[in-house]
Amino acid sequence: MGEPATETHEERRRVLMCPPEYYEITGDNPWTPEGAETDRDAAMSEWELLRRTYESFGHQIEVIEARPGLTQMVFAANGALAIEGQAFVARFHSEERAGERQAHQEWFRDAGYDVRLSEATSEGEGDFLLTRRFVLAGTGFRTAQEAHFEAQQFFARPVVSLQLIDEKFYHLDTALCVLDGDTIAYYPKAFSADSRRLLERLFPDAIIATDHDAHQLGLNSWSDGRHVVIHGPAEDLAQRLADRGYEPVTIDMPQLQQGGGGPKCCTMGLYEQVPGH
Repeated sequence: MGEPATETHEERRRVLMCPPEYYEITGDNPWTPEGAETDRDAAMSEWELLRRTYESFGHQIEVIEARPGLTQMVFAANGALAIEGQAFVARFHSEERAGERQAHQEWFRDAGYDVRLSEATSEGEGDFLLTRRFVLAGTGFRTAQEAHFEAQQFFARPVVSLQLIDEKFYHLDTALCVLDGDTIAYYPKAFSADSRRLLERLFPDAIIATDHDAHQLGLNSWSDGRHVVIHGPAEDLAQRLADRGYEPVTIDMPQLQQGGGGPKCCTMGLYEQVPGH
């Protein structure tokens, strides 16, 4: 018997995406299998399908231009956290992605945002996820906790720090998905004991992902409050979402997954209002 259905609220969204014109599988990512090879045409097909899916729901897609040499720029979510005209631009952990900082700074500046460059290492919506009450922020592998304090001051919103402990789940958006303003799905084993207790207290009705679905990158999903675009192999999680009243939309993205990203990694929210408001 499924869990009780929850009332869902679809919202029209603006998102920022970047085509994988210069995408490459680098081989230094825990999601990359041995012997994986770059197929840029396949990556572009997966990205175009994701874009068309969002457009079919009425969402507005903004595109940041890909730049030569920036092989991971397709994972646009990592470039910033953008809320109500303010953009907190990333300072990437790896030298390989350092050039993306300027690209995102320029895009947001040209779009009229109030831009702040992170002083500490931080990776945008890879480690900062917005809920109605606060910003959930991951640390442990990529984003420094000092960046959580910066974001809290800049946005004047409470930031809840969560400790990641499994190197495969090095970004918060690989281990936790915000479904609507007050509901999340997450994988407890990716978090420290203290962070698990905190999540249990803040989100007692959360959907819990299985080992299988978490390791299929199932939590790297993107939700508009009704539709949840999810990596196809995460079948149990898709069913749990449906049982709770959401509409899972499965997309297979094997080429981009081998580079470490799913639907959410490819999608930065441009929040014109806080989810659920």
